[in-house]
Amino acid sequence: MVRRFTKSTLFADPEKAARRLLEHARAFEPARHGWIDIEQLKHPFLFADKATPAEYSAGLGRAILNGRLELDESGAFVRVTHVGATLPA
Repeated sequence: MVRRFTKSTLFADPEKAARRLLEHARAFEPARHGWIDIEQLKHPFLFADKATPAEYSAGLGRAILNGRLELDESGAFVRVTHVGATLPA
């Protein structure tokens, strides 16, 4: 069966997805040296917000590219940067 129509979602725009991920990041208390486990962003974004994995990936990439979030070397942790902390919610 071929789907002819796709459902437009709230986070199809990477900028909106990046802002929502930043909201999730601000909601958590960093565990070690300001780093937050990436699963603490992924789980609520995918399951509570009902976003798709593609929207998550695009939003995370946009947040990193714009300097709002910083990804550690392993890719398992993120940190809210100064730019991300000063943006209005």
